This record gives sequence, C-alpha cells and structure tokens, in this order.
Amino acid sequence: MGIQNWSENVILVNIAKEPDMGEELQTVIDVITENRAQSVVVDFSDADIITSSSIAKLLKLRKVLHDNDQTLVFCSVHPKTRSIFNVTGLDSVFDFMDDQFVALASLQLVN
Repeated sequence: MGIQNWSENVILVNIAKEPDMGEELQTVIDVITENRAQSVVVDFSDADIITSSSIAKLLKLRKVLHDNDQTLVFCSVHPKTRSIFNVTGLDSVFDFMDDQFVALASLQLVN
C-alpha cells in the first residue's frame, strides 16, 4: 500500500490485495482521524476482491470523512470487486471513478 499526500487536502491510497487490505484501511482511518481536513481517493488497481471485513472498514472510513465534510472516491475497481458493491447495494453509497486521474481531478475541483 502507499499513502500519498496528493495535495494539501487530498490523500491517494493505493490499496493492497486481501488479506492485507483491512489492516491498511485501518491505517488510513487513523491518518484521517488525526488530520480531518483531507478527502481520500482509494485506488483498487492492485485489489481484485474484497472481504466483508474490508467493506466494514470502508464504511467506517466513509463515516469519518462524511462527519468532517470530506469525500471518499474509489477508482480502478476490478469488475469482481465492483460486482460485490453492486450486489450489496453499496454502489449507491460510494463514489466510483474510472481511473486515478479522474478521481483526483474531481476532488481538486471540489476542494
């Protein structure tokens, strides 16, 4: 995983495959809890599947960000992973972008 400060108020996270994803998401939650004025782009390029535990962490991350008027955007989500979000109805909860550049640009326009 890599956490990069893309700008003063946007963090880019290149998430790892399961089973490491959940632990890495907790690290992101901890970083955001310390600095609440940052939105997050999660790049799923390296992840092809997601567990319920990681989904719970993503929901927690979304809540922390939402409570601080910040945004969470996913990009480069593998079709298998995207189908899990679709089946669970979470596709309407999270924002999805095709790639990292579009996701980062969308946050730069908002922030």
